Amino acid sequence: MKVSSRHAVPMFTALGAAVVLVACSSSSSTKTTATTSGGKTNVSISASAFTADFSAMAQLKSLAAQGKGKIAVLLPDTTTSARYEAFDRPYLTKAFQAAGLTASDFKIDNAQGSASTMQTQAEAAITEGASVLLVDAIDSGSGAAIEANATAKGVKVIDYDRLVKGGAAGRVYVSFDNVKVGQLIGQGEIDCIASWNVQKPNILVMNGDPTDNNASLFAQGYNGVLKPMFDNNTYVKVGEPAGTWTPSVAATTFDQQYTAHKNINAVITPNDDNANAVIAQLQKLNIPAKTFPTTGQDASLSGLQNILKGYQCGTVYKPIYLEAQGAAAVALYLRAGQTPPASLVNGSTQDPSNNSAIPSTLLTPVWVTTQNLQATVVTDGAVKVSDLCITSLASACATAGIK
Repeated sequence: MKVSSRHAVPMFTALGAAVVLVACSSSSSTKTTATTSGGKTNVSISASAFTADFSAMAQLKSLAAQGKGKIAVLLPDTTTSARYEAFDRPYLTKAFQAAGLTASDFKIDNAQGSASTMQTQAEAAITEGASVLLVDAIDSGSGAAIEANATAKGVKVIDYDRLVKGGAAGRVYVSFDNVKVGQLIGQGEIDCIASWNVQKPNILVMNGDPTDNNASLFAQGYNGVLKPMFDNNTYVKVGEPAGTWTPSVAATTFDQQYTAHKNINAVITPNDDNANAVIAQLQKLNIPAKTFPTTGQDASLSGLQNILKGYQCGTVYKPIYLEAQGAAAVALYLRAGQTPPASLVNGSTQDPSNNSAIPSTLLTPVWVTTQNLQATVVTDGAVKVSDLCITSLASACATAGIK
């Protein structure tokens, strides 16, 4: 979930310190331009250029041909989310190949939850000639150490999916707009409370792991949306316990909170896996569907099925094919010794550890419910209908128009 300081100055000047949001969707038209100067082809591509067919990446073949060294991708694990191997790896591979790179030009490793393994993988990649590291760090402490070592050796760095707090100066961050993710979760909860006719909402707010900067951004988003409802006593915030990304811990936390506060009748859950853990507890308590709202993100199979079952209000869909292309495009510019254009690095994100604005490629997430499930995750191929619409959900799928 990095670049030398000489690349950072023009991006900071153009973007400023505030977070800038630019609309992006899978239906956006490809926006690229190319010019030739000094024998080099300069290509400009927009963050809104990327589509499900990866056609925009072909516009960067001349840029890829100018680059030197290997692009090394460091993914974190296979436990906190299935996305990294199911989607990030194949989409990143497809993006690099669509831009003309061969298997010898990039490598993708997964640290399997071990910070020391990621450190070893990073050092090995640098030894093998990597000129760019694309890092989805397990935690900010280990991620910052990896980035410091890389930049000291002249290797450019990208924070992928999550910001490394206190990371290397001059890096670029590529992710979805994570405050927007939180806002979608918060508004989804509000809409669901209304549509499910939940009386006197008493909400438990459950956060992600506080060591993950994304969790802080999600919380900023949904707490901001819910604050007016708490302030005017339309809703009651029952509690906001310590956060986690571990589903078993989330289940225990919910059990403890519900035992202490039987009035809880809605929960903000920050991702689908934590929501699934809470929903399992609700089902054990024989709480019926469409009476106890939960939320989520990642558009996982379990999350989508829980939406169809009526136990989860919705999920934030982050089309990873957009994020993978955005990250690959930034990496290609850095590998070629060029500053990514402002149309690609379209915003900035505050690093709370050193109070600096990190140039960012920010992509736009989508709130998914039964109303648009077919038009988003199914149409994009993020989930197979045969996996989603199991026998017990056949009727719900038909009602939602899923085919």
